[in-house]
Amino acid sequence: MKNLSFDIAKRYLFGRRRTHAINLITAIAVLGISIGSAALILILSVFNGFEGLIAGFLNDFNADLKLTPIEGKYFELSDDELLQIEQIEGISKTSKTLEEIAFFEYKGSQVVGAIKGVDEKFTTVTKIDSALYSGSTVFRKDGINYGIVGSRLHGQLAINQNDALTPVKIHMLARKKSGLIKKDYKTMMVYPSGIFSVQSEKEDQYLICSIQLAEKLLDKKGKISSLEIALENEADEEIIRQKLSSLLKFDYELKNRYQQDEAFLKLMNIEKWISFLIVSLTLLIVAFNLVGALWMIVLDKRKDITILKSLGFDKNGIRRIFLFEGLLICGLGLTIGLLIALLLYFLQVTFGLVPVPPGFVIDAYPIELRFFDFVIVIITVLIIGYLASIIPSDRASRVSPYLRQD
Repeated sequence: MKNLSFDIAKRYLFGRRRTHAINLITAIAVLGISIGSAALILILSVFNGFEGLIAGFLNDFNADLKLTPIEGKYFELSDDELLQIEQIEGISKTSKTLEEIAFFEYKGSQVVGAIKGVDEKFTTVTKIDSALYSGSTVFRKDGINYGIVGSRLHGQLAINQNDALTPVKIHMLARKKSGLIKKDYKTMMVYPSGIFSVQSEKEDQYLICSIQLAEKLLDKKGKISSLEIALENEADEEIIRQKLSSLLKFDYELKNRYQQDEAFLKLMNIEKWISFLIVSLTLLIVAFNLVGALWMIVLDKRKDITILKSLGFDKNGIRRIFLFEGLLICGLGLTIGLLIALLLYFLQVTFGLVPVPPGFVIDAYPIELRFFDFVIVIITVLIIGYLASIIPSDRASRVSPYLRQD
């Protein structure tokens, strides 16, 4: 009986109808579902593209693992402890870093940002070189201190990259041994050697310099704020965590690449699914066209329904016919929508159909298709189609089994 209901529904969809208005309303319903389905796929794909792009930038700035103390800002590692960490199987290199909030000044411009002192292995532990779009990663040369500046900090200070004579002044409140803040500042100067961008407001507020300069500025000789760790290919992160736990005797936090910017990436994910929900609600409104089309088909097929009931179809059988009819209309619109989305994806990837505003690191909106998104969109659209079919199918099941002669 179910197969027969499906066959009848398919015939109603593709067969001729006595009223052209029904064809028009059905076509509008299919068009609306097609556009809505394509929009759902494309919205998710654009967010995927930006997520992958920004995650790639953040990976240039972040190491595979970052070890920080739970209590306080700073900690110490002896040479023996550092050597034992580097000898753990799966760990490739380590880099000591020292971070703190600082006050920057350049040609009258004053901005609060962050200073990050790094050792000579920082460029091998991270991919910061890939994030540079101007200059080079030079931190000290011929007795002169240099630093690379985050793009946001660079813009706020209005640094002239062609001016090799004007340094950036870094001011830090001097502290007594008791921890009380003195009224005077400690100031050191750094010449910009490059500009980096990872498309994150937090990271782009950094000035990265040598760890020796940061130690002098902060009076923290031998102390570090984090140990950044590069892993070998196919290293087992869980085993490394266990070995570090048995080796280190203080309370620490160990974060992988995702966890280091977890809040930011979660926010992007929330924005992605809120956008999906908004378009889904719009598609639900468009589904009223489907309700209208099915209602018209029910009215057009009253004579057929009466005959089917006289042949033994019960109410559930009639209801299934129009449920299948709604799902078929929805499925047709969904298929067309997915094909439109794939076509637009190909055009965007190949020709950069939709450009981004000038000044961004890429020329066209990034886009990335994921199988899971297709599954979610298909389920969402079919559920909407099913819900839209309930009322017309119930109405069809209550059509009188007796023919009336006018």
